[in-house]
Amino acid sequence: EKLDMSMYPIESIRNFSIIAHVDHGKSTLADRLLEITGTISKSDRNKQVLDKLQVERERGITVKAQSASLFYHHEGINYLLNLIDTPGHVDFSYEVSRSLSACQGVILVVDANEGIQAQTVANFYLAFEAQLSIIPVINKIDLKNADPERVEKQIEKLFDIPTDECIRISAKQGTNVEKVLQKVIEKIPPPQCNTADPLKALVFDSTFDHYRGVIANVALFGGEIAKGNKIVSAYTKKRYEVSEVGVLTPNEQPTHKLYAGQVGYLIAGMKEVTEAQIGDTLFLYKQPVEPLPGFKSAKPMVFAGMYPVDQTEYNNLKSALERLTLNDSSVTVHRDSSLALGAGWRLGFLGLLHMEVFNQRLEQEYNMSVILTAPTVPYKAVLSSAKLIKEYGKDEITIINPAQFPDKLSVSEYLEPTVLGTIVTPHEYIGKIIALCQDRRAVQKDMLYIDENRVMLKYLFPLSEIVLDFYDALKSLSSGYASFDYEDAGYQAADLIKMDILLNGNPVEELSTIIHNDKAYAAGKLLCERLKEAIPRQLFEIAIQAAIGKKIIARETLKAYRKNVVAKCYGGDITRRMKLLKRQAESKRLMRKIGNVEVPRDAFIRVLKRETDK
Repeated sequence: EKLDMSMYPIESIRNFSIIAHVDHGKSTLADRLLEITGTISKSDRNKQVLDKLQVERERGITVKAQSASLFYHHEGINYLLNLIDTPGHVDFSYEVSRSLSACQGVILVVDANEGIQAQTVANFYLAFEAQLSIIPVINKIDLKNADPERVEKQIEKLFDIPTDECIRISAKQGTNVEKVLQKVIEKIPPPQCNTADPLKALVFDSTFDHYRGVIANVALFGGEIAKGNKIVSAYTKKRYEVSEVGVLTPNEQPTHKLYAGQVGYLIAGMKEVTEAQIGDTLFLYKQPVEPLPGFKSAKPMVFAGMYPVDQTEYNNLKSALERLTLNDSSVTVHRDSSLALGAGWRLGFLGLLHMEVFNQRLEQEYNMSVILTAPTVPYKAVLSSAKLIKEYGKDEITIINPAQFPDKLSVSEYLEPTVLGTIVTPHEYIGKIIALCQDRRAVQKDMLYIDENRVMLKYLFPLSEIVLDFYDALKSLSSGYASFDYEDAGYQAADLIKMDILLNGNPVEELSTIIHNDKAYAAGKLLCERLKEAIPRQLFEIAIQAAIGKKIIARETLKAYRKNVVAKCYGGDITRRMKLLKRQAESKRLMRKIGNVEVPRDAFIRVLKRETDK
């Protein structure tokens, strides 16, 4: 049965998100809110109801922002509450900023045991900059070590929110959760829009269904929409006929119409994945409107090559990538090819966890096995050569692939990306963490005691230093207590070089890397050792070398198979033995001269995968 959404005027609509650090109880609170409003029946099995992806349930984290419409009766009025549950990890902050565009307020959840952590601070400022109403909620008060008074003082000191505004709850046991709903109605304003205006709908998320095509999640900023309406996309200028509209409760629930201020979904026969651009504005045919500002495009922080394990799977992987990038618009895709690995793509991700989750979703949702190369970051070069400036049409170029790295003679300076990192840690680990940051070429910017036990450190990091294993090292040094968050801080000049790997003097393009001069020797030695393990032995000796320009900085030698040519000599003259050994050495030298070292594809895969797992 279709719902009648006209029962909910704009004054009784509240659109809000739940934001917090990782594992502070956002999804558990969402489960309790769904139960209290009767959206789902109460059950012990209600865990992470809104986390629908397999990867989310396996890892216990939220990856995709999910929305649900709740119907709540309070003081004689029926309210429509549109809830969006957001991810907490820094790699998915783009999902959070997108979700906030469809909201007028947020519930900021803080763990009563852990207190304020790095991503809590980042998410607060996202909501603060968007000028949203903020409701602070202290969760997990049922834990033995919970200290809500300390957390209230932290919130007051850092965010300037009075302690009496904080609501203490236990989402797991349902304690005080009803108070949160009442506070949402009191404190969060209804959306500022009008049903009489022309239709203006913002596409803030979309998914692909094999049978129905693209399902677009929309927030209506004006007008109304119903089945049979003809709509136009402001981005593609294409015209569609709406075949279904509805709300998510959290499953799809068709409705007669959607009205201004409401959040729901629509299906309009979009068959191509490129047709539903996130941030697009939809309007009625022959009633054009000024497009909404949309979203600032996500800025990739990490790049990696992706290739099919078998080249016959190329077209299937291409189709899977198109559909998955529709659902995850923060991934950038560029075609790429490699002599060793064949045709593929160079993908841009927001971080290392984002890359792992994307790879896992490809495997689980589309049954695709892929080879991911070691992650790299985008560098820049300021050109001084007039010939190169004319060739590129600009004096500053972005280098994603080491093959594009220009020679030092034609460049005035190289630039590397930096990030402003925030670390929140118990004070007893400060010494170890400062030493770790200095080892990663970081510059300290700020240090603030949140309370007597916790410290907030701010550092300017080169992105290349934190992208691989910094988070793991930080967790292990602080026994898992420290938290880390970062934001883009532009580019700075750096002493960068291109390190080549040579096999018997021939460069191997796939293993070239851009690296800081100070780290080149250690990285070159490690790569040579790995290649020595991965490459099978030949009938001739192979020299594996790491080189910067013409200078060799590390070397490993893979010994040749050697036949015992003197086995047949029993005694006799020594000159006979020497003659046989000399002839063998000459033939080896000749083989080495004409022998082209072919590195098997699986050896490449082993080296590149270990580089990623480092």
